[in-house]
Amino acid sequence: MSQATRILLALIVGLIAGIALAAFAHGSVDGVVLVAQPIGTAWLNALQMTIVPLVVALLITGVAATAEAAQAGRLAGRAIAMYVVILFLSAVSAAILTPLFLEIVPLPVDSAAALRAAMIGAEKIGPIPPLGEFIAAVIPSNVVKAAAENAFLSLIIFSLIFAFAMSRVAATSRTLLVAFFTAVRDTMLVVIDWILWIGPVGVFALALVVGAKAGTGAFGALIHYILTIAAVGLTVSLCAYPLAVFGGRIGISRYIKAALPAQAVAVSTQSSLASLPAMVEGASEMGVPVTTSGVTLPLAVAIFRATGPAMNFAVAIYIAIWFQVPLSPATLAVGAIVATLTSLGSVSLPGTVSYVSAIAPVASAIGAPVAPLGLLVAVETIPDIVRTLGNVMMDLATTVTLARRGPASIPEATGAEAIE
Repeated sequence: MSQATRILLALIVGLIAGIALAAFAHGSVDGVVLVAQPIGTAWLNALQMTIVPLVVALLITGVAATAEAAQAGRLAGRAIAMYVVILFLSAVSAAILTPLFLEIVPLPVDSAAALRAAMIGAEKIGPIPPLGEFIAAVIPSNVVKAAAENAFLSLIIFSLIFAFAMSRVAATSRTLLVAFFTAVRDTMLVVIDWILWIGPVGVFALALVVGAKAGTGAFGALIHYILTIAAVGLTVSLCAYPLAVFGGRIGISRYIKAALPAQAVAVSTQSSLASLPAMVEGASEMGVPVTTSGVTLPLAVAIFRATGPAMNFAVAIYIAIWFQVPLSPATLAVGAIVATLTSLGSVSLPGTVSYVSAIAPVASAIGAPVAPLGLLVAVETIPDIVRTLGNVMMDLATTVTLARRGPASIPEATGAEAIE
């Protein structure tokens, strides 16, 4: 049984057990909560303690790898520039779509209130300071203090400055630093793997408390969350079609036919890497030269997750609205930037790992609590399918667009094909 399946089952069993306990043995709820709540809190704390070193290490190694790839050639540089623009637009789309979807189909008031009361340690981080104070605090006067206070935006700024400064030092020093932070990253991933291995225990304890306090409304709230986040991801994924048609100047039916096998692999495996052979074949069917797809597709799989910023930011916004955190346009702008930057460092990670490491900084940046992630990670399976599907679609769309503007461009669609 996969790790994600075990955690999901623990969530379901915990919620059912908590609901049954409240219904048939209400007098024992307080005693059970006194035991389960510390267990859930301890597991959640263990998960959160890995975020700061992992985010810093991922950003530094991610920026270093991206800079190295950009220097590999003109095509790689153009590809990376396009990826960064799309990642930012992906985050911006979440800032627009998530509040819109929640306005159209809001989370039931009673369920939201019950879940707020039931969630362990899910207090608001606090109001966002005035713009002047916020800008002044972005640059940390003490990076150790920023890490201790989980000031993720300050840590991200420091990590980016450090990573870009690395590119200016001697090759031997740069290699040593990259090796060090790679070792830190790999070590933290091992620690997270251990924490997620006992995840069913922690998630069961969290779900037991939520089920006992929130009742059956917890199930409806989680389904609402899944559908909302998946809707944001699907909307971003569908943008691959106009990008391929107008950017790559290729017939819509030709793109759909070429992308279908890769989409099937993506849905069945939830892995962009496993979809790479099918993507290469699909690119060939669209007339993309191997000299282009052989560079852009592996690069996209390595550093590009088009749905990541949108869906990560959507989760943070969902939690903020759920816990009644006010979201101003300035706050959403900051969140979009943080979502873009963290997505660059969280690529090629298992879904449960990237879920926590990429979303926690975004949630903190907009003032939303991080604690609900310990419960929501258990229902990431369906949104993760949407993530992978959209990533594969965007990988192919950007590849055909880059091929259209490359030195060995593909034949332009004409006549009936252009309007199919």
